[in-house]
Amino acid sequence: MSAESWPPQLKEWVAKCLGQMTDANREEAQAELRGIISSAFAAKTLWSTDWNGLQLKSLMPKPPPVYNLKRKSVEGQLPGKKAKKANNNKTLAYVQDNFNDQAALNRRAERFQREHDIERNKAFQPSQKPPAKYNYRPAPAFDAAADPVRVVLYACHAVLTTFPLPQNVINWDRYTIVGTCQDIFKDYLRLTSEPKPETIRPYNVLQQTLLALKKKWKERCTYPWMCNQLKSLRQDLTVQRIKNEFTVQVYEIHARIALESIDMVEYNQCQATLRTLYDLGIPGKVEEFSAYRILMLLHGRNRSELNLYVGQLTPQQKADAAVKHALDLQRAMAMGNYHAFFELYTTAPNMGAYIMDHFIDRERAKALLVITKAYKEVPLTFITKELAFETLEDARLFLADHGADTFKDPRHPDSQKVLECKSAHAKIAEVFEEKYRRVLIKGAI
Repeated sequence: MSAESWPPQLKEWVAKCLGQMTDANREEAQAELRGIISSAFAAKTLWSTDWNGLQLKSLMPKPPPVYNLKRKSVEGQLPGKKAKKANNNKTLAYVQDNFNDQAALNRRAERFQREHDIERNKAFQPSQKPPAKYNYRPAPAFDAAADPVRVVLYACHAVLTTFPLPQNVINWDRYTIVGTCQDIFKDYLRLTSEPKPETIRPYNVLQQTLLALKKKWKERCTYPWMCNQLKSLRQDLTVQRIKNEFTVQVYEIHARIALESIDMVEYNQCQATLRTLYDLGIPGKVEEFSAYRILMLLHGRNRSELNLYVGQLTPQQKADAAVKHALDLQRAMAMGNYHAFFELYTTAPNMGAYIMDHFIDRERAKALLVITKAYKEVPLTFITKELAFETLEDARLFLADHGADTFKDPRHPDSQKVLECKSAHAKIAEVFEEKYRRVLIKGAI
């Protein structure tokens, strides 16, 4: 667990708990503290847990013993005044000791919090050497306003270093680098050795890079150059372990550009990374890319994973227009309602139509199997409109490509051509088996 993955509320709660520990309960409380944080990390709820509302059971004051106030005879006699007074003194002494112990814990927590604030302020002064009791690595100079992620990382070490890592867990903070390169554009090169700070751009330069790349794309630059630059930007974010809203924005932009350029390899890589970032609780266009994921699962005809993924969507996500469109598309395909399918194709929100383009021919061939079996003959104009072709020529070429251009009179213009369904059905069925039974998705993860 890196410093960046600790929510601020969790750090405050850890500091509070450590301050309330005494020599008597320290071992039990630390074990309970590690167990709670490990469980939250495994369940991916570090950011969603209300840490302020949690209380360690080992730090809660012990309840006073319950005394039986009923009179009991001892050897046939009632207890005397001396015995009753002794019991009352014991109860009073227990309550007083418990009150004093709780007050001492509160004072200790306040003192620990003051020490924590002092250490945290020292983290903002790179020239000042930290105390020996904290295992800091030297903090490089950075601009707090331009690089807030680094600020959080160094400011929180006072709390994090009080939580020693197990010996078999790598402390990745030792290997985190902060880039010093000031180049806006930089070619992507695969790393074959340890990255060097002088070849990595820092956070503030990467922000300028993204703005410049967006401007270049609007000016119609070539996709290979744009893809190269975006991969270089992603690499600089990765080696510096920067995971925030800016990181999400970079991957979302690259995914959209890849869709527009029909580069499914890069799109699938971006989509896979976005799923991880969203699971960390980092905000972004979650609904938009949830809809894209449903469309990709429809493309791959992965029904089991699709049903599992749809079952995990929240009511809020299902109410989103893009997600609702994708779910309606799923329903139309499951029911074989090709009329509804092609209407949804023409009204796809965002960039959903770019994904649908990868399996639209398959669905057109499947719809033609139904149409040619139900009708004796159909006009080409009907096929063009029903299967959402842009022109009559596109529809005719599609039929020819599938060996189904069996028109009654091929010499007629396209607007008057009529398809003979019986002979066309056999051709389409044969091509469908050869061409669409297997689904190959480039770059599928």
